[in-house]
Amino acid sequence: MRILYIGEIVGKAGVFCVKTLLPTLRKERQIDFVIANGDNVTGGYGLGKNHSIYLKKLGIDVLTGGECIYYKKDMVEHIGNVPYILRPANYPPGNPGRGYGIYSVGGSKLAVVNLLGQSGFNRVHLSNPYSLLSQLVGRIRETTPCILVDFHATTTAEKYSLFFHADGMVSAVVGSHMKVLTADARILSKGTAVICGAGRTGSIQSVGGLDPEIEIRKFLTQIPERSKDTWDTLELQGVMIEIDDTGKARSIEAIRIPCQEVPNERNRDSDQD
Repeated sequence: MRILYIGEIVGKAGVFCVKTLLPTLRKERQIDFVIANGDNVTGGYGLGKNHSIYLKKLGIDVLTGGECIYYKKDMVEHIGNVPYILRPANYPPGNPGRGYGIYSVGGSKLAVVNLLGQSGFNRVHLSNPYSLLSQLVGRIRETTPCILVDFHATTTAEKYSLFFHADGMVSAVVGSHMKVLTADARILSKGTAVICGAGRTGSIQSVGGLDPEIEIRKFLTQIPERSKDTWDTLELQGVMIEIDDTGKARSIEAIRIPCQEVPNERNRDSDQD
C-alpha cells in the first residue's frame, strides 16, 4: 500500500499546488491513497466546506485537521456528513465529526487517525492522545493492521514521545502543525514510520505560507491584523509511505516538488472560497 501524505495546505496558493501537481504525482508514483492536512486551507486558518469538497474532487482521499478544524462555521455543520474529513479524535466525544476512519484501498483497508497534542494550544483542552490512541488501536485492529496517525502537535518532545509510544502499534505517525519539512523521516525498531514535520504546501518564501510583512508587523505592533497567504515560490511537500499487509512500514520518504506553473487570474479558480 503506497500512501502520499501532503503537508498542510495553506491558502489558495496551497490549493493551486495540489491542483497542478497531484494528478501527475499520483500517476508517476503509483499512489494508492492520498491524505492531506487541511487545517489551514481557507484563508490560512481553518477549512471551509467549499474548499473541502474541491480538494476531494482534486484527488485527496482524506483531509485531517487540528486546532483550527472548527474555525469555519460551515465546517461545523458539514463535517458530520462526510467521512473523508477527520477532526482530532481527542475532542469531546459529542463533537461534530469523527476522529478516525477506515477506508478501502484496493483489496485492503487503511485506518487514518487524527490526534491533537496537548502542548501549546491555549484555546483547547483535550483528552490525553496517548491513552486514547491505545484504545482506538485495539478497536481498529479488529478490522485492519494498517493504521496511519496524523499527530497535530507543537513540540518535538511531545511528538517523539508519541512516536515511541506508538512504535509497533501503528504503521506510521506523521507530525503536522509546524509547517516545516523535517529531516528525520525514519522507521523505528518495531516497524512504525515517523516524521516530526511533513511540511506545508503553498508558498515556501513565507511565514508558514502567510505574507511575511503582515506577520512581522503583528509582532512589531502587537495589533491584531488579518493574515493572508502569499504566492511566492510554490511547493508541494509531504511524505511517501509504503506499508505491507501486516501493517509494518516498508519505507518513508520526504518529498518536495516545486510548482512550475505560474498562477494567474484564470487558473487561480482553484481557489473555491
